[in-house]
Amino acid sequence: MKRRAVVGAGAVLALAAVAVTSTEEAAGADDGTRPVPDFIGRGLWRVFTRLDRRTRLDVHDVSGRDRRVIWPPRWRVVTQYPAAGTGLDRRTTVMIGVVRKGESCPPRVRTARR
Repeated sequence: MKRRAVVGAGAVLALAAVAVTSTEEAAGADDGTRPVPDFIGRGLWRVFTRLDRRTRLDVHDVSGRDRRVIWPPRWRVVTQYPAAGTGLDRRTTVMIGVVRKGESCPPRVRTARR
């Protein structure tokens, strides 16, 4: 009896997930684009969790040290292209500039992004 309840609850959750996904797809289906979220000042992990897995992504260290960005929770976003709110389609590459958490954004990058 408990097994049926668990399976039934799982089926309800699966249907709810399909309904939410269908609603989100219908909202952006008119022109095939969706707005780019604002990532500036947030952790790099947020970029990976908010963008669709099929989105092309270019992440680089803007500190001038040319370090590899390997562990996303240790990095903070300081630049992004395209800007927040811009329409994002499958052909667009999102470019993210990051620095290690605890480091400040270099002045040359801070002035160039305005």
